[in-house]
Amino acid sequence: MNRARADEEEYWHSSKFRAFTFDDEDDELSQLKESKRAVNSLRDIVDDDDDDLERVSWSGEPVGSISWSIKETASGSTSSLEGRDSSLQKGSSSYAALPKQVSSYSLSSLFKGRNKLPSFQSLSDALTDTGVKNYAPELRRPKAEYKDYSSDWSPKDTVRRMQRGKVCSLERFRSLQDKLVLLDEAVAGHDGNVITAVLIFLKRTLRREILFRELEVRQVALCHLIHFLRETGEQKLLLDLLRFLDRTEEVALSQYREHLNIQDVEKRREFLKGCIGLPFSAEDTSHIQDHYTLLERQIIIEANDRHLEMAGQSELFRKYPRKASILNMPLVTTLFYSCFYHYTEAEGTFSSPTNLKKTFKIPDKQYVLTALAARAKLRAWDDVDALLTTKNWLGYTKKKAPIGFHRVVEMLQRNNAPVQVLQEYVRLVEDVETRLNLATKYKCHDVVIETYRDLKDRIQLTAYKCKVERGSAEEEKINSILNNMQIRWKN
Repeated sequence: MNRARADEEEYWHSSKFRAFTFDDEDDELSQLKESKRAVNSLRDIVDDDDDDLERVSWSGEPVGSISWSIKETASGSTSSLEGRDSSLQKGSSSYAALPKQVSSYSLSSLFKGRNKLPSFQSLSDALTDTGVKNYAPELRRPKAEYKDYSSDWSPKDTVRRMQRGKVCSLERFRSLQDKLVLLDEAVAGHDGNVITAVLIFLKRTLRREILFRELEVRQVALCHLIHFLRETGEQKLLLDLLRFLDRTEEVALSQYREHLNIQDVEKRREFLKGCIGLPFSAEDTSHIQDHYTLLERQIIIEANDRHLEMAGQSELFRKYPRKASILNMPLVTTLFYSCFYHYTEAEGTFSSPTNLKKTFKIPDKQYVLTALAARAKLRAWDDVDALLTTKNWLGYTKKKAPIGFHRVVEMLQRNNAPVQVLQEYVRLVEDVETRLNLATKYKCHDVVIETYRDLKDRIQLTAYKCKVERGSAEEEKINSILNNMQIRWKN
């Protein structure tokens, strides 16, 4: 054993591999590679002399991290291992030829993480055993990891490590000055996640008055906190912050936004009524008033229409059952609903489209577009014609479309309007090229023929003759125009 011990000491002192020490640099990758090379080099010792190194004893001198680990783990288990070894030597015939060991601690127990061995294994078996965890490359934690918890990082270093995704404890920053320096460094780093993390720490460790006062002069951090509170729904803290900053309009808007969380329609109506008196701007106050008035109208319309639908007293409700409730719908949706089910009602009723237009000051363009969509869906072509017909001061009538007749044609075509109805409005499209495109696309032959006639384009009219059916009225009309000697053709 003395020879084995001497060979071992000579190996460790002469080896080109360097063991771990506490003064290693913080390069974790290089340490891990060095550790693996040191462990792999132990295989050479096993191959040279298996008999002498099946169990290796140590004298206690520092030989790197392995010696340190043995001292840490062997102190509490020496006596029990000695008893265990003696019983194993007496009861196992395979141990008879082995020399008597001086130490009760083996390297196999170290590398396999065991304190007691049920059966004896050689060092090479221990290193190649995949059934248990191999602790050799991780005999100690790298020095860089200990620094994460050693409370010796400055605010700037802490922010830099947080940006790299390192685990850093902020609890060491206890004074107000340190916390503010940490916040300033986070803002200077231009990393929103780091800023938010620091703000959460400050929100938890500072009184509200102090936090609000310090954030008032740090606008970037203040904006981050306001956005964070809105996203997380911390409404009470957000309102306190806005009141401290004297942002009365934002306080009012935040309170108004709470109506979205109220499901009961009567409670929502009462809540909106209370919001009218909040310190909004003049424009916002008008919107809040309209919102309250609209919901009030919707409640009345919904109650009456539900009664009519259940009683079966309305043919329109029987033919076109309602698909959803009108409650909490936008103004345009409410107007479409009113134009669909209550188009002919007098202006004095709450559900009348003209009443809604007047009450909420709906522009003519929006009103015509919505009403046209509703009446076209019902295929009420007479209502469409009346909607687009106006009278001048002399009593003459004319067609007028605030949205443009080309959009009228497209909307009527989507609702499967007859060709006769489409042609009437295609003729009213002012732009000649657009008119021809629409007439050709929707097969309004009369409009195409008349347009080419007015343009005195004989070539195009002759070419279009090939696109109509033979013997049809359109072909006869084209022939009649082409044979008209009074027309002076341009080509």
